[in-house]
Amino acid sequence: SQMPHGHMPLPGFWKMVDDTLKQSDAQLRTFCQTFETVTPSPVTQPLNPAEERKVLSLVSKHGPDKLYQVTSNISGSKDLDLTLQRGQIVALLQSMDTKGNTSRWLVDAGGPRGFVPAGKLQPY
Repeated sequence: SQMPHGHMPLPGFWKMVDDTLKQSDAQLRTFCQTFETVTPSPVTQPLNPAEERKVLSLVSKHGPDKLYQVTSNISGSKDLDLTLQRGQIVALLQSMDTKGNTSRWLVDAGGPRGFVPAGKLQPY
């Protein structure tokens, strides 16, 4: 009885809840579409000769389907985390960490191996 809608009949209350959820869903969809439109997708960075040699080495070791490009700078904060620059190419070794966390992937950065956030990688 202390709630603002406590006086409403039950069918009217549930209709109001349903309408509110539909409106929130529509707003969230609009936000997601706007975010995807406004946020530029990462552009493939041109590679310098040293980076090109590293990519060729990663392809020969792991195959082209395992290559990913770093979409934004990564600053490793835990043991075994890598610090990488946007545009670097890495090879996926395992799509989870040692505890089964799929948001951290084990990668080969052409020498050092370690974990990086999966959300900061895109297929190359």
